[in-house]
Amino acid sequence: MTSLAMVPPDSTAVVAALPRSHGLAKRLIALGLNPGAEVRVLQNRGGGPLIVEVHGARLALGRGQAARVAVELVGSPELGSVVRLPQAEEPGGGG
Repeated sequence: MTSLAMVPPDSTAVVAALPRSHGLAKRLIALGLNPGAEVRVLQNRGGGPLIVEVHGARLALGRGQAARVAVELVGSPELGSVVRLPQAEEPGGGG
């Protein structure tokens, strides 16, 4: 397990645990960063915010916030294999 702040760009991780701070945990859950959520790191330059993608939305997280989110890298032995399910089509949105 590592923190989201340590995940390199173009890597995917699964949220394992949130910070104990109720306010921060509540905010992260509202953004879709709940335990079990798959997160792709788009930008992590070692300073400044991280840009991540979760549930198809891009988010900027402060480095301090990201450091308090525990994750497992996809493909790590602790996590096991990840099965991706096909997304359902939007009603009336075929094309």
